[in-house]
Order: sequence, then C-alpha cells, then structure tokens
Amino acid sequence: MRKSQLIFLTALLPLDFIMLILAGISIYFLRFKLFKEVLPIFTQIPYNDYVFKVVLIALVWIGIFVLLGLYSIKNRKHFTQEIGQIFIGCSMGTMLIVLFLFFQREYFTSRFIILAGWIASFVFLSIGRFLIHLIQLIFFKQGIGLEPILILGQGKEVEELINSCRKNLGHGYNIIGQAASVDELINNWSNRVSNFDEIIQGDPNISRSDILRLIAFCKEYQINFKYAADLFGTLSSNVSVETMMGRPYIEVKRAALDGWGRVAKRILDIIFSFLSLIILSPFFVLLGVIIKLDSSGPIFIALTRVGQRGKLFKLYKFRSMVKNAEQLKKDLIAQNERKDGPLFKMKNDPRVTRLGRFIRRYSIDELPQLLNVFKGQMSLVGPRPHQPDEVSQYDYNQKELLFIKPGMTGLAQVSGRSGLSFGEEVRLDLFYVHQWSIWLDLKILLKTIVVVLSSKHSC
Repeated sequence: MRKSQLIFLTALLPLDFIMLILAGISIYFLRFKLFKEVLPIFTQIPYNDYVFKVVLIALVWIGIFVLLGLYSIKNRKHFTQEIGQIFIGCSMGTMLIVLFLFFQREYFTSRFIILAGWIASFVFLSIGRFLIHLIQLIFFKQGIGLEPILILGQGKEVEELINSCRKNLGHGYNIIGQAASVDELINNWSNRVSNFDEIIQGDPNISRSDILRLIAFCKEYQINFKYAADLFGTLSSNVSVETMMGRPYIEVKRAALDGWGRVAKRILDIIFSFLSLIILSPFFVLLGVIIKLDSSGPIFIALTRVGQRGKLFKLYKFRSMVKNAEQLKKDLIAQNERKDGPLFKMKNDPRVTRLGRFIRRYSIDELPQLLNVFKGQMSLVGPRPHQPDEVSQYDYNQKELLFIKPGMTGLAQVSGRSGLSFGEEVRLDLFYVHQWSIWLDLKILLKTIVVVLSSKHSC
C-alpha cells in the first residue's frame, strides 16, 4: 500500500469520530434550541453531560465499525460499499442505545434524539467518507498516490483491462508495464520488482502450471496478486455439495436468486415502484407536456424486450426519438459503433430529439419502467433488457442472463454505462446473476444515483 493511501486510511478513524461528535451536537441544538417551541421539553439534559455521553457512544460505535471492517487495509472499498456498512453500523449502535435505555431504571423522554441521532450519524459519516474519497480521487487524477501495478497476459481482455485502468484513474492504479507470459515476467521483471506493488493477471485462460509459478513468484517477492476468474471461478460461490448414493456431488445452481431471496427482491420492487410512481406522477404529467411541445409523436413508447425465461414484454419509456425511429434504424445499421456484439449503439444518433438528449443524459426517459417493475416484468436491479433480435444472437453462456428479470439499472450500467464493450457488459451481468444478494442490489441502487447525477456517459 502506498504511503498516501495509508495516510487516507489512517485519517478515516479520527474523521469518523469527529463526525459522530458533530452529529450528536447538532441533534442537541435541534432538539433543545430550534425545536423547543414545537416539541415540549419535559427534561432538560445539561449540555456538558450530553457531550460526555456522546463521546462515550462515539467510542463504542467506532468499535462497531472496526468489527464491520470499515478500517480494513485488505481491500480498497468503493464509497457505495462503505455506505452500506455505515448504515449497518449506525443501526447496530442505535439498537445498543435502545437496549441500554430499556434496562435502565431512568425514564428517557426524548425519542426524537434517538431517531434523529440515528439519521444524523449516518448522514454525517457518509459526508465525511465522501469528502475523503473525493480528495483521494483528485489526488489520483493528478497522478498522486496511484498504486503501481504490472499487467500479466495478452489478448483482447487484457487490452480492455489496461484501457479501463488508464481511462479511469479513480481506480487508483498506475500501469507501469505488461508481461505477456509468466516466462517473460520471471526473466524480465525479477530485478525490477521494487517498481510495482501488485500483479494483475488479466488472461483467464492461463494454464494451471503457470498460475502455480506465478503464485510462487509473488510469494518470493512479497507482491500482491489478483487474477481474472474463468467461467467456473465466477460460478464457484454459487455451488453446493450434496451426498448422493454415498458420493459427493457438486451442483452448479442456475442463479443465486432463489427462495426467500426472490420473495424479498419482489417485495422491494413493489414497494419502491409503487411509492415512486405516486411521488413522480406530477413530474410525469409536466414532462409529457414538454415532450409534446418539443416534437410530434406520442409521449410514451412501448418497446418489445426479452424478459425472464425469454418471455417478451413491452418496455415503457418516455419518447426521446422521432416517431419513426425504428424504421430509420435500418438505414443506420452500417454506422453501428458496437462491433463486438449484437447491440446497436450510435453516439450522435440523428433520431434523438433535442429534449431526448437531455432526458437520456440523466436517464429520465427510463422512469416509466417503474410501471414494468410494478407489473413484475422487470426488477429495479438486473441485467439490461435486450431486443429479441439481439437475444437471438446470444451464445449459450449469454442466455444465462434470461434466468432472472431484467432491471432498470444493473451492475453493467453503473460500471461504465454505455462505455462498456458488449463482452464486458455480459460478464458483469453474469457476475450479478450468480452473486446476487439484497446488499448487492442496494449498493447498485446507491451507485446508480451517483453515476446518473455525474452523467459521465449517456445510456
């Protein structure tokens, strides 16, 4: 780990402690100063006693965060990953306070402080972590604190990895070289191991014997090592071992989403889509009027897409193109910028209207898909829904994407949006299919907000 990264990591603990204190003090002033006329005060808590208790509580909460791995040096976490752990930590800490008060003989009158403290601590801690990540990102873009790595392998997948690292410095990597094979690594880089901290093997088809040599090399020179998982490596966390007729058998399951997980995901979809449709209905009406004024044609469009188990459904969107867009597509096929798969993509598509460019930039055109989610045709999170002619060109591995419902957003969308190649998009969606969890869905939803607001890529 680079010195600059260690400094940022070390700063997290005192920063979290300070933010917890500030959250507690802000709640005191809200309750006993700002809201004292609105909420009657039955018992005034002395300020000094309150701050002392806040400090003790903050120390306990820091201990909870340590147990949750928020200060771990093993993995560099993304902000959206930390948000989930912070939420869990604040919830656990609040529950401890509630339990402590329950067993106390003294009657605590201010439920507002408990509830507001839970919310404020989550908000303040999230702001602190966001600022740390923002400052670190600024440093990375200036070339400061990047982790020097060596890429091992060759081929298309390795080139995609190299391009991704160089275009997105926010990953924190600086590629100092590339070795095409393990032999080249050992022969040409053994005397330069001090120049890099980590080796990333980007070719998933490397032989087992070379993998063992590579691991031995990394152990000898104390170098971190990451490797690209092959198909079975991707599926390995979605397997179970059962005994049949006295022999062990390994079952590779179709998808991680099954049983109660499927029920929980559906409940989340129904609640979120229903509330969102009610809240956004006035906005839908206003946008519909603007779409009509901007260009002729319907407000909504219904596009045929392939859903779970290959079932066709109509996907709803706000119209962002001219009304005869599908007919014009046949004349533009030759200008398709996606040559690596069946998808059609054109950066300056002449079919897109003036308003369409804006609503596409912020994914506003996709909001009517909330109705698809409510009807059970889609999910909030899942693989990208594709057209029938695109799905007809899937190979047998890619057809696994049809095991679950397509989503309004997904791992592929928040990992590069439209800038991903078709192969990268499929790999990410397949990873989601096999690694699904409620927490993964929540992380993707949080990251979607960040990606959409940044609008670095249009869908």
